[in-house]
Amino acid sequence: MHYLVISFSHKNSDIVTREKLALSQEERREFVANEILTKDSINEVIILSTCNRVEIIASSKDPFRSTESVLEILAKVSGINIEELEGRADVYEDNGAVHHIFSVASGLDSLVVGETQIVGQLKDAYKEAYEKGWCAQKLGRVMHYAFKCAKEVRTSTDISKNPVSVASAAVALAKDRLGNLGGFTALVIGTGEMGTLAAKHLLTHGCNVILVGRSEEKTKKIAYEIDKNIQVATTPELPHLINNYRLLFTATSSSDPIITKNMVERRDFARLWFDMAIPRDIEEMDIENIAIYAVDDLKEIVDKNMAFREEQARNAYKIVGHYVKEFFKWLQTLEIEPIIKEIRAQAKNAALAELQKAIKKGFIPKEQQKNIEKLLHNAFNRFLHDPTKRLKSIADEPSADTIVEAIKFFFEIEDEVGLNRYKCEYYMNLRS
Repeated sequence: MHYLVISFSHKNSDIVTREKLALSQEERREFVANEILTKDSINEVIILSTCNRVEIIASSKDPFRSTESVLEILAKVSGINIEELEGRADVYEDNGAVHHIFSVASGLDSLVVGETQIVGQLKDAYKEAYEKGWCAQKLGRVMHYAFKCAKEVRTSTDISKNPVSVASAAVALAKDRLGNLGGFTALVIGTGEMGTLAAKHLLTHGCNVILVGRSEEKTKKIAYEIDKNIQVATTPELPHLINNYRLLFTATSSSDPIITKNMVERRDFARLWFDMAIPRDIEEMDIENIAIYAVDDLKEIVDKNMAFREEQARNAYKIVGHYVKEFFKWLQTLEIEPIIKEIRAQAKNAALAELQKAIKKGFIPKEQQKNIEKLLHNAFNRFLHDPTKRLKSIADEPSADTIVEAIKFFFEIEDEVGLNRYKCEYYMNLRS
């Protein structure tokens, strides 16, 4: 089994390409996941789709064949030719894949280095995959360790100090352009994590907020959770709303633009619109007095204080490297075969020790030792036969890790037993 990640992000794909690849719609993700899982080289899959990245995380028997299959599927759903996808994709295998996953979870691969929104998005992607049966034990293990790594990076470095997300970068840019947001009213379209983050950042700068969503009831509930003074509107009101306020922030999961050129009326005042969605919520347009900023335009905010972030990132990468090594080390301790062999060894050693005591005290003739050793061997093999079969049968189940840890505890089996006897090739690569 191999870990595999196929990544399209702000690092290798422009916004137009990311829009075509975006899997923000649940139905589209389900189609892609089910197509991927029909391939016999892929056992498990998680799909991560955000404004800045689309990543396929997989457990694979054959990374080369799996990569070909995934790119063919993505070419089909995106309309991008496979040669372009091959040229853009960053493909990671085994320890490289795990290192990438841990880096993404820790915010080190984000447009805004150190942002914490990504770990929540990764948790949501894992939760969806697990609940829908797309992934099980193999990817479950790496995800849980990724979340541990992300927590360690946050608590042991200042990389997330005064955290910056795409939403906060957009608000910072608005503040930079207007000087002071106090007294302004901003439309925030979208009730997901990005929209609620934008609303919170705007409120901290004294800006009034109108939260716009599809469902009035749901939008009211979310607005009240953020701040009871937030006003609420629904998407049918957009043609009126977008023409009456200077600030607009949008982050929906719509597959088509929700603000089109024919909805816009000319106004004498300048307007700042921030499109934080992928695919974009705002149709491409060039209208006087409207400045439209997309995700990629927020990079100038990201570049501020880069020296500080880079220093913290270096420390964070050391933590990621440590967790990658510890992850593969931990994997070895969870292998079923070393545990079974150790239990059998303990049973054999205990039986032989008692036999030697009996011979020494004269209870058993020395000449019978070989026959009795054979008898004892058959006895403990018979005793351990059914438990051994049951252990092997649950080797690929999510519950196996918990059961193995319990057995190690009861039999006092040290982790070093598995490490010393059954070297993992990935761990050996890390050490070399």
